[in-house]
Amino acid sequence: MADSDNKNADVERPAASSTNTEPPAGWVPTPEAKAKATRFRWIAAVLWTVAIIGEAVGIFWLLRQRVYVGEDGQLLRNPDTGLLEEHGVTATFPQWAFIALLVLLVVIAALSITGSVLWKKANRLDPARKSDKTRFFVQNQLGAIIAIVAFLPLVILIFLNKDMDKGQKTTAGIVGVALAALAVVLGVDFAPPSVEQYTADQSAVIQLLGKDEVVWVEGGKVYHVCDEVSAIQTGSEIITGTTAQAVEAGKNRLTLQFASELRACDLPVPENDEEITEALRAIQAGQVDTVLPAPEWADSTEAPIVVDEAPAE
Repeated sequence: MADSDNKNADVERPAASSTNTEPPAGWVPTPEAKAKATRFRWIAAVLWTVAIIGEAVGIFWLLRQRVYVGEDGQLLRNPDTGLLEEHGVTATFPQWAFIALLVLLVVIAALSITGSVLWKKANRLDPARKSDKTRFFVQNQLGAIIAIVAFLPLVILIFLNKDMDKGQKTTAGIVGVALAALAVVLGVDFAPPSVEQYTADQSAVIQLLGKDEVVWVEGGKVYHVCDEVSAIQTGSEIITGTTAQAVEAGKNRLTLQFASELRACDLPVPENDEEITEALRAIQAGQVDTVLPAPEWADSTEAPIVVDEAPAE
């Protein structure tokens, strides 16, 4: 498709929002993103609750199942305790319970992992602030914490069960440990987003363009500052909206190729674009204390917006 055809098609495409007349004070999720995140968290909570209930069923019912071998045993009194004891009868763990235990472990893992996936999606739509360290850690690593809670007691009691034979205990133990490790790893968020990260991207967009307005397409994980770059000439609908709406659509950060995109659209490029890029790279990697440099323009009249420095506290 020719570039002229793409441009004509873009004119007719609906934008996700109208241009903001005033720059926003800070990044906040859209109401739709907030509602979607809340829905994902409730579903995750239900799945995790069912997983923990399944663990309780395994501990308090399934692991207590046993059959007795040697029905000709007899009751004898223990002279040390005065209690009656059954001699000549051996308790074993039934095969049906062993198979049910393996199935239960798989079900707990599936519930735990599905809940973690939904929880991480919610955190990308409505992240925590990294400055609130306790909440940031718990909110982002809750999937791994729940996986430990849902597996650890059950796995320990499998190894402590005296009625299982060696083969049953080894098999159930290995399956339990492997599934627990998988659920924990998939529950960990190794690169959690933060309000600070989203705010930095938004601040960069406003200072570079003069407004909180970016573009994106269905594929990919980033949003762009220009609708004429090759990265979004994919034949998919080019959507225009705010950075918050881009995050709602699954685009979690500003592209670091913004300088070349500005040139592609014949927009002014700050002289310190490389410095801004490195700062954004650090912030997007989680170093949110990194200072985002103000754009430096060769000609002050090229500045899309003038933002005064806040007074020192």
